[in-house]
Amino acid sequence: MSFNKITIMGNLGKDPELRYTPQGDAVCNFSVAVSEKKRDKAGELQEITNWFRVTLWRKQAENASKYLTKGSPIYIEGRLSVDEWTDRDGKTRYTLEISATDMHFVGRGGNQDSSESTYSASNTEYSGTSNSDGGADTSFASNTSNQTGDDDIPF
Repeated sequence: MSFNKITIMGNLGKDPELRYTPQGDAVCNFSVAVSEKKRDKAGELQEITNWFRVTLWRKQAENASKYLTKGSPIYIEGRLSVDEWTDRDGKTRYTLEISATDMHFVGRGGNQDSSESTYSASNTEYSGTSNSDGGADTSFASNTSNQTGDDDIPF
């Protein structure tokens, strides 16, 4: 038995790209930047950003395309794969790709006073890879939504 699952929360690097397969299934690709701060050997605080290419399918793809834009915070779950390719200079490069199975919009919504709005969509059918490039926005979203609520926790 094997298991491949990744969970990330970050910000979109550019607007999502929506297209349709010949069978009519929606597929949406975008990049997500996930940043963290670490101290280097000299003790200086450095921000390290990892980029992930994300692919969403069907209704999730349409919702992502409709509601997300560059810089939007998002929570993604899915399967991780690594794509190996050669750049123009002949160097081997690697890209982290996620075939998403679950997506949550994270952030402030409309006229809600300091409350978070979250949209969740699950999809158990997925396939394919992404062809998006990274963007320039590397900020990290630090607010998440608790799906169960504190009142639902039995301890």
